[in-house]
Formats: sequence, C-alpha cells, structure tokens
Amino acid sequence: MSVGDRFPKIDGVAKADGSGIYADDISFPRMLHAKLLRSPHAHARIRGIDVSEALKLPGVIAALTGDELPLKYGVIPWTQDEQALATEKVRFVGDEVACIAALDERTAEDALKLIRVEYEVLPAVLSPEEALAHPEIKVNEKAKVGNITKHVNLQFGDVDRAVAGAAAIAHETYAYAGSTHAPIEPHCAVARVDADGNLTIWSSTQIPHYLHRELSRVLGLSPAKVRVIQPLLGGAFGGKSDPFSLEFCVAKLALKTGRPVKILFTREEVFYAHRGRHPMKMDVTVALESDGRIAAVDNKILIDGGAYASFGMITAYYAGQLLTGPYRFGTYRFDSYRMYTNKPPCGPKRGHGSVQPRFAFEVALDEAAEKLGLDPIEVRRRNFIGEEVDTVNGQRITSNGFLKCLDLVEQASGWRERRGKLGPGRGLGVAGSMYISGTAYPVYPNEMPQSGVLVKLDRSGRVAIFSGASDIGQGINTLLCQIAAQELGCDPRHVTVVAADTDLTPVDLGAYSSRVTFMVGLAAQEACEKLAAKLQAAGGATFAEACQKAEAIEGAPLAASGGYRTQKLGGGYRGGTIGASPAYSFTAHVAEVSVDEETGIWKVERIWAAHDCGKALNPTLVEGQIEGSVYMGAAEAQMEEMVYNEKGLLFGPSLLDYRIPTSMDTPDLQAMIVESNDPNGPYGAKEAGEGPLHAAIPAIANALYDACGIRIRELPFYPQRVLKLLRERGRKEEERVA
Repeated sequence: MSVGDRFPKIDGVAKADGSGIYADDISFPRMLHAKLLRSPHAHARIRGIDVSEALKLPGVIAALTGDELPLKYGVIPWTQDEQALATEKVRFVGDEVACIAALDERTAEDALKLIRVEYEVLPAVLSPEEALAHPEIKVNEKAKVGNITKHVNLQFGDVDRAVAGAAAIAHETYAYAGSTHAPIEPHCAVARVDADGNLTIWSSTQIPHYLHRELSRVLGLSPAKVRVIQPLLGGAFGGKSDPFSLEFCVAKLALKTGRPVKILFTREEVFYAHRGRHPMKMDVTVALESDGRIAAVDNKILIDGGAYASFGMITAYYAGQLLTGPYRFGTYRFDSYRMYTNKPPCGPKRGHGSVQPRFAFEVALDEAAEKLGLDPIEVRRRNFIGEEVDTVNGQRITSNGFLKCLDLVEQASGWRERRGKLGPGRGLGVAGSMYISGTAYPVYPNEMPQSGVLVKLDRSGRVAIFSGASDIGQGINTLLCQIAAQELGCDPRHVTVVAADTDLTPVDLGAYSSRVTFMVGLAAQEACEKLAAKLQAAGGATFAEACQKAEAIEGAPLAASGGYRTQKLGGGYRGGTIGASPAYSFTAHVAEVSVDEETGIWKVERIWAAHDCGKALNPTLVEGQIEGSVYMGAAEAQMEEMVYNEKGLLFGPSLLDYRIPTSMDTPDLQAMIVESNDPNGPYGAKEAGEGPLHAAIPAIANALYDACGIRIRELPFYPQRVLKLLRERGRKEEERVA
C-alpha cells in the first residue's frame, strides 16, 4: 500500500483501544501537580500578590509568580505581549496570576484559595467598537495606537469607480460570532529536569519547534538544554498553536523544585485559554458587471482579538488577502482592524482568518447575482479565475479544480432540477472557497528549511523516519509510511515514525495553515528518492536483501535527508507575502436545509462537498478531513458562540453550555475528492484539512434564502433570528399587498 491507497492510520488502534500515550498519561515518581490562579476581573491593576499562606498548607511544595518569568512571549517575534503569569495587570477574566505546585491536584486547588491578590479594578472594553471608541482605556501596552493590534488597508485598482459603474451592487453588513475549538483533550504539559540539568517538556502542542524556541528564551536556557516532545494529541484545530502559561510554569517549577511537574487544564480553563475564531463585523460591497463578472469587492472588517495578540497580526491580513480566489476580481480593497479587548485572546481556528469574510462575500455574491437574474452556480463559473494565474493581490495560483468541484456538487444535489422547486421551507444553497497549502514563509525570517525529514534503513528491512511534523489527527505519520512504501518499495507496516521530538527529529515548524502534507511530504519524498537510488543500484531479491547489499556498498549505515525550501512568493508590497502559498486548494459546497416557518427551527439535511486537494495521497484520510471541516462549519452556523456578560465573564465555559452538534445534529455529508495534480506538491497533493470548512456556512445561509426568502447575515443562525427575519418578511408582504 503506497501513495493513493486507503491505508489505515498507523496510530488508529492505539487511540481506539486506549493504549496510546497522551500528555496526561505521563507520570513520574515524585511528580508534583500544579494549578493556576486566574483573575476574576476583566481588567485590573495588580497591587500585590501574597502566596505566604498558600505555602504553609501541608502538601504544598512551591509557588510561582510572574516576577520569576518576566519575559513576554509569542510565536510571532514582533507581537510578543504575553507573560506566563501577570505582574502589572490582568486583561481578561481568567488571565493567569500565580501558580501552586503540590503533591496532588486537590491540595494545589485548596492552596489557590489562600493566595491574596490586591486588585485595582479598571474600566474594561468588551467589544471592538468600544476598543476603538475608548483608546484611553489601554487593554494591552503593546498596541502603538489605542487598542489596535494591527490595521491593514490595501487597495488594488480604482474600487470606487468600478462600484459606481457596476450593473448590480450588494452592500450589507455581516456579523460572525466567536467560537472555540472544543478538542477532546484539554491542554496538558509535564516537565522534568534530568541529572545534567536538561529540561524536557511533554506538551499537547501543535508547534513543538516554536514552543522550544520560546521556552529557551523565556527561561534563559540554551536551546541545547531544552527538549520538547509532543505525545499523541487529542485534537487541536489551531487551538494549540501558541505557547501557553502552563508550559512555562511547569518548566520553571521543575527547575525550581528539582521534581517533575504536571499541569492539566480543566475544561473551564480551556475556554479561558481560548485562541478560537475571531468575532468579526464586516461591511461588504460586491459589484457585478452586466454579464455577472465581478467588477469590484470592498471589504471593511472590525475584528475582536481579545486581550493578547496571538496570531492576530496574521488574522488582520488573512481576513482580506485570502478572499481573492477562486474568482477573478476586477478591483479590490480591504480595510481591517484587529482590536485588543478585555476578553480571552482569539487565535487561529481551522481555516484561520478567512472563514468569516468568506461567509459574508459568498452571501453578498448571491445577492448581487439575484439582481441580475443569474443562477448562483452560473455566476461562480463566469468568474472562475483559472490556472497558472495571479490573483488581483499578487498571489500565484497553480492548479485549480474549482470548476470540477462546482460540476460535482451541481450534479450530486440535483441543483438544476431542485433549486427553488422544493416547496415551502426547503432550499438549496451554494458557495465556493480557496485556502492555502501552508504559509510561504516561516514566522521568523531565516534561510533554513521549513520542514526536514531523515530516513534510515536497517539491515532487517525496517525503515525509520525521523520527522519533526506534528500529527494532530490529520494523519501525517501515516502518509510518511505510504511515501516510504511508494519510493522504497518497502511494506508500509515495516516503517517506524519518530516524530515531534526536538532532540531527535529535524525541525518542522508545526501543524498550522495546512502546511504539513505539502511541505513535509516533499521533504520525505526527497529523502526516500535518495535512498531508492542506492537500493536500485545494489539490487536484491527482497527489500531487506537490497538494504544489506546497499549498506555493504556504502560501507556505512544507509540514511538520507530531505527538506522543504522556502519559495519566494507573494505581492511586492508591504504585507504582500502574508497569504502567499506554494499552492491553493479549492472547494464548492451545496447545502440543503429545511425550515419550520412557524417556529424558526431549521435543520441542515445534507451537504455535498467537493474539494480539490491536488492528489489524494490517502483518500480515506482526505474524506475524513473534508467531513470534519464541513461538520465544524455547519456547527458554527447552527449553534457555536462565545457569549460574555457585561463584566467580561464567559457564559457557560463547559461542554454542557457551549453547544456543539452531536451525531443527531450532524447532517448527511457527501465528500467528493477532486484531483487537479498540482505541479509543485508531493505527487500533486495540496491541502485538505481546512479549506473544506469555508464554504459550508455561506452555502447554508444561501440555502435558507432559497427555502424561505430570508437573508441571514449574523452567526449563529439561531432559530429566534430566523423567526425574526421570517416575521419581517411577512410584514413586508402584507404591506405590499395593502
């Protein structure tokens, strides 16, 4: 079984039978358990912290405050604004203030109650509008102007003139609620210092390399003295793309006490750590020429970022830069503000930065097309950008299977026969999207490979692959086995993957921006090709015999390396490299919904999703990624929202109150793979993990319009919002008749 085959996940059995080792399964003799004290205030100055009474509690071994970890951190070097434990002030309800290490979790929790913190409560801003209106209330001192994390204003062509001369214009305001990742596994980290003073961290992170860098810097240790290991991961979806307070605290406490230390977040703490989808307000204009071609797009976006930057600088760019396909724009402008607010920090959630604007744009495109009497699928076909072209903002598109995606969902859904003809309360909607296959450049500038792979052959016929890549459920370790089988002719079940260990494996920058299959795949392919040439030259009746003969010729153990080298991509303007990617995936969805017009209760009956992944290296895994993405999109459309009260307290930080769809709420999903065979990807492959999410939400919104004639522009699409729009529609109809 090699590339293109349906090979099962190599870690599937261990995850299913409970034998797999996750971070919380790791335990050591004399291990301490630590807990974090969190702020009860959204915004307050810290006047003093007294841990003396907590230290007197039997079983408490050590306490930690922020003055012992003064350096601020963050993955992006230009926006490092977080401290493991706050010293000067807290910026949201849940911000970390102090840490206690004890013999057990119960004792540590009891000790937290004995810590005395003197707060001076400050005014808080809880929305991006407030943050703009009150620059004197400074949420985060990292902001150079008021509470602005990042402001991006880019224009390509004369937008105003194009809008003025357009045949049809849709100009509306859209709102996207914040949502979070809700992975099964909470954040967990374990630290241990060995007899030589080497620090090892086991963490449920999806960025071992960047975490390694920040731990070394904040702790003041040589990078050679720090080791980060990622065990099995129980879901991440972008929510573990940052370093977190628990990793720094367990490390410092292990150094301080000489004992292993563990912190496991409760589910409530996961909600406070957040890093989920940014709430956005979007003022969108889509202008069409008389033939339905896009004359101009104008996008004004206000982004709620929460208390810290996280990846917010990137978010401010992605919100505009990633919208310019799969359609050709005549002219384009976007103006985005990412604001600091006194709420848990937002970050990258699956489809980072572009899910929200895609919703607004695809709905607005339908509205403009309707004014010209054009079928929604037809208007998308007419605007197809093509292959081997540059977008209006200077991004290079190579392969493009979007038209095939449209064809498949049109046929599978019976679009031509059924749209507008299903009767009251039932409808179909379509949407398309584009997403990156990895960011073109690393987060910190350097000329080194973004991904590295080492492959070693044993005389027994076993293959060992050393990869820094993070398998967060997408199956990269399985793909490495298949690539080895493809190139070397070995049995993929005889491949051992050593992954995500900064002491043992080459650097990989992490599982984010759908970079892994593309970049790690190319690195592995290169390494295996080098070894394959030696095996072919040596000959042999079996794979093991070929390994033995080649080793005899070589006179040394057989090994080879491969890497992914950064390509120079992007527009030649400030920010033009953000959103640039070596390849883009494309997606088209059709959703079918049913609506009870008396109650506003609605349901997604089914979604047909076609995704251009370049080449499906493992069709089973690709279909799983498509289905998972579509599920998450449908979930955000239906019910997911982070809700805060007037004091900045998150309502219901639990999986009981934060609603996500169960199997009973999940629509029928039909995943269809489109292969465009990208010229630059490994075996033609592109991303499949995030792109399929984007189109689900606007397809549902457009289906609601087909079902009952309402345009819903605010997420989630709660039944009460649907009912309100239905009643407004009813009043307008009555006025028209009168």
